[in-house]
Amino acid sequence: MANDYKVLYRKYRPTTFDEIVGQKFSVEMLKNAVSSDKISHAYIFTGPRGTGKTSTAKIFAKTINCENLKDGIPCGECNSCKNINNNADIIEIDAASNNGVDEIRELINNVKIAPSFSKYKVYIIDEVHMLSQSAFNALLLTLEEPPSHIVFILATTNIENVPITILSRCQRYDFKKLSDDELINHLKKIAAKENISISEDAIREIAYLSEGGCRDALSILNQLSTSNNNIELETVLNNYGSVSLIQIKNIVKYYIADDYDKLKELFDNISKSSIDYKTFLKKLIDQLFIEALNAKVSHNDNKYLNIRETIFELNDLINKININIDPFVLIFLVLVKNVEIPNDSLKEKAQQDDVSQETINSPKNIIEEKELEVQEKNIEIENENIGLVETDEYYNYLQQLKEVRLNNCFAEADKSLLLDSKERWLNFNNSLNLTDSIKSIVIDSEVVLASSKLNIVIDTQESIVDMFNKELINIEKKYFEITNVKMHFIALSSKDWEKSKKEYIKKIKEKYVYQVMDEPIWKDKQEDVILDDEHEDYLNVLDIFDKEKIEIQ
Repeated sequence: MANDYKVLYRKYRPTTFDEIVGQKFSVEMLKNAVSSDKISHAYIFTGPRGTGKTSTAKIFAKTINCENLKDGIPCGECNSCKNINNNADIIEIDAASNNGVDEIRELINNVKIAPSFSKYKVYIIDEVHMLSQSAFNALLLTLEEPPSHIVFILATTNIENVPITILSRCQRYDFKKLSDDELINHLKKIAAKENISISEDAIREIAYLSEGGCRDALSILNQLSTSNNNIELETVLNNYGSVSLIQIKNIVKYYIADDYDKLKELFDNISKSSIDYKTFLKKLIDQLFIEALNAKVSHNDNKYLNIRETIFELNDLINKININIDPFVLIFLVLVKNVEIPNDSLKEKAQQDDVSQETINSPKNIIEEKELEVQEKNIEIENENIGLVETDEYYNYLQQLKEVRLNNCFAEADKSLLLDSKERWLNFNNSLNLTDSIKSIVIDSEVVLASSKLNIVIDTQESIVDMFNKELINIEKKYFEITNVKMHFIALSSKDWEKSKKEYIKKIKEKYVYQVMDEPIWKDKQEDVILDDEHEDYLNVLDIFDKEKIEIQ
């Protein structure tokens, strides 16, 4: 006997416009097009996975082919309505597996054939962005001027990969992610119909995990309901490696309160669980974002800037986490960077574990205490500069410093120094420990210009560049400690660096001579100022850029 069981997302796939969840604007536009009999020859539906693009395409195809259409609503009784899933005139193509030019040529040949018994022959091409460039080119003319009985509906999750020549020939409809409330209401209705016992918290967690996708939400509910008579929040968390909102709020609370011991205890428990670190990071950043907004509204600028910096660093971790390192260790290190660690924290822990005084004074523990002293010293150095980074005045100073240092480096740059500087910067990066507060700031940066006193470094992320320049004093001190070379730095984004290079080339063409300028001085600080030395009138472009071929006409 055939198995008639259907998974929930198939069983509850919408069959009418009114059953589509969360896409009110797109649905209304399509219904109006049908009512006014203004059917276009080509549509493109774009949006995240599981938001109803293909389902809407099928409903639209059924509607425009209905034999007894009334006020834009299909009758549901005619052959076209009853055979929506077995209609020879509605052809669904998966572009992921039929993406070649040969498949498109076959489609073009079939387009010429009239519908079997419907008004329109409808081609639904799913994941259309997967078509090859040759296939897109072959489709262009047919898509622009198809026979009057043809309607194309293209669906994609990556609209940016669809050529503009295709987009310009289609009416575009954007499908948005469903809100948590829309998903929660939909899940409640289906759970009631299926007699699934599930708590409110569990439904909310499913809505969060599905990231706005209705199909994902129903798949999760389906899986949990097959083995659980009563679905609670704990059931969802354990099955999908998630973390409760209570745990996240506690972590943020202890982070803001500088409670190192509680924070460490929570992370010890989390790292032993099966929690997915990406889900954990997403929830943590979401909660920190709320705290940052609250701090901004209450005019607590210090708190806002600290949380904002932490959010940037946590987000940056997503692309840097090494599978050989426990990701929760790295997340913990980012959080405790600005947390004041009690001096006797390690000793208290040792006493709790009944460790003898002799063990505490062993060589290993003496080293640990020394490391702790170094960490505390670094924190003190950071705190010296906290007042400097909070004002517009200081940001203006940094902007002036950036312009002057870039100018001075152009004035004295030397390609032979660049090669040495690149190698020394790489060694400096590798010598930094994970506990060093500047590790996450400098790890992806690259030296692109060098003189005997200055290095220009770049990073792709604007936020990292801002943090780099804010931490200049600490970076330069640490660089000297590790390399024994006194060097000044300034960071630029990759985009700003490209602009600066073009400006440099333009000035050299105009016979402009770069002169070393005095650096701006922040308030009463006189240290670390580059002095003006003798230098050449100007340098050939090829002598300062590494591995770049630039022709000056």
